[in-house]
Amino acid sequence: MRLISLAVAAVLALTLPAKADGVTVAVTAIVEHPALDAVRKGVQDTLAAAGYKEGENLTFRFESAQGNPATAAQIARQFAGEDPNVIVPISTPSAQAVVSATRDIPVVFTAVSDPLGAQLVKDMDKPGGNVTGLSDMSPVAEHVALIKEILPAAKTIGYLYNSGEANSVSLLAALKAEAEKAGMGVVESAATKSAEVQGAARALVGRADAIYVPTDNTIISALEGAVAVAEESKLPLFTADTDSVSRGSIAALGFNYYDVGKQTGDVVVRVLKGEKPGDIPVKVAAGSDLIINTAAAQKMGVKLPESVLKRANRVIE
Repeated sequence: MRLISLAVAAVLALTLPAKADGVTVAVTAIVEHPALDAVRKGVQDTLAAAGYKEGENLTFRFESAQGNPATAAQIARQFAGEDPNVIVPISTPSAQAVVSATRDIPVVFTAVSDPLGAQLVKDMDKPGGNVTGLSDMSPVAEHVALIKEILPAAKTIGYLYNSGEANSVSLLAALKAEAEKAGMGVVESAATKSAEVQGAARALVGRADAIYVPTDNTIISALEGAVAVAEESKLPLFTADTDSVSRGSIAALGFNYYDVGKQTGDVVVRVLKGEKPGDIPVKVAAGSDLIINTAAAQKMGVKLPESVLKRANRVIE
């Protein structure tokens, strides 16, 4: 009987995933939308390319906070209790929740505009402790220049954001500084949840010459509401998130978020292979694409300059 039991055990060992020899990567995002989903996919594909494959030697956990910071904190505590090999929080709110929940488990954050302002690390070059990651700080000066190039007569940029998201507050300060250099002003309109986005966009009608949406997860998750207002009022809408152009914004100059995910995945692999997160510098993601939506421009009453169309990486018609 003992020999039979040993034989059965041997067969099971060969047929079942060797979880003891595998790793667990836990991923969380404040909300699901195309850019953040692309980041997650990039991380997953990079892990697979490095030999960490789900169902074989990798357990890949994902949880979305559905836009709720309290849920983000719950997920962070849950992940900390599960003790995975690495936690990858996508977005500033999720990163803040995870960093608050653990001091021991390696954390590789991503899609965080201002890691210093969000108090995730104290030094970008030498983060120390259990945390490192990737910043997606937007090229705000280039965004202002693009708006000015497309709308030479524009004097005021309407900033549509969640005032409770640290990432967006940091970007507001940068936008004001760059807009002033360009001789433009900034007016703010805040939405603290997705249901408020359309109303916040409507509040900019008559007060701004263009709407600018940063990499703000609350606004992007409900972008269609802002786009509807922009089309109805002929108020040009620009985004920092390139994935939002296909959803109705006129243009965006920013990262390919799948590539951001791949760059994040590279860091995760380094940690899985033994490097300490605190010894890996926090880097700003590489790459910047110009995406244009000519149909959206027409709906918002804008004629795109040939100079912009010629240098676009992709034109959506």
